[in-house]
Amino acid sequence: MRHLEEIESRLMAHHLSVFGGFHPVPEDGAPEGCATLLMLGPAEPGFWAHVSAEPEFADEKPDPMDRWSRRVIGRLACDLGAKALFPFGGPPWRPFIAWAKRTGRAHASPVSLLVHDAAGLMVSYRGALALREQIDLPPPPRSPCAPCPRPCETACPVGALTADGYDTGACHAFLETSAGRDCLEQGCRVRRACPVSDGYGRLPAQSAFHMRSFHP
Repeated sequence: MRHLEEIESRLMAHHLSVFGGFHPVPEDGAPEGCATLLMLGPAEPGFWAHVSAEPEFADEKPDPMDRWSRRVIGRLACDLGAKALFPFGGPPWRPFIAWAKRTGRAHASPVSLLVHDAAGLMVSYRGALALREQIDLPPPPRSPCAPCPRPCETACPVGALTADGYDTGACHAFLETSAGRDCLEQGCRVRRACPVSDGYGRLPAQSAFHMRSFHP
């Protein structure tokens, strides 16, 4: 029987980590025959230094992060006899947000975004592994929002992120201003305000990369 520790050790060579897992039921929309689904995210600190030195970031072709994810996670899946799944490449789109919540390690935050017990509001998923075998999974910790004073609720200068949802128009408009350069270069203020995010170790350069994709 395969163990979670074995999979984690393989992932660490690529600065990836298991961000949670669950044993799917038919309503989850996992691939047929999947007994365990593991969600994969960046292992910090060190992910950006690792991934930005990979070939996909040197060939000047589009979507280097997604292409790296396909190559690396696809190869890992083959080695493990699993199926690689990704949050990009649709339609159809895989239900990654629903899967993240099913792990019990990601929750709806006070500002609508997902919050993760280890990555906070900086949580992102590079892919998932659908395994045919059922492996033991540790019980998830409680939501990090429970004891938190919730600085995320007042961090956005234009109130674009609230419990009611995400006002993308207000966000993009703010990013066009000189004051918005801080978010473009350092990452979203709301995500940075999360105490768990603060301890995660994601570099501003990685946040800037994702912000350029969101707001070219």
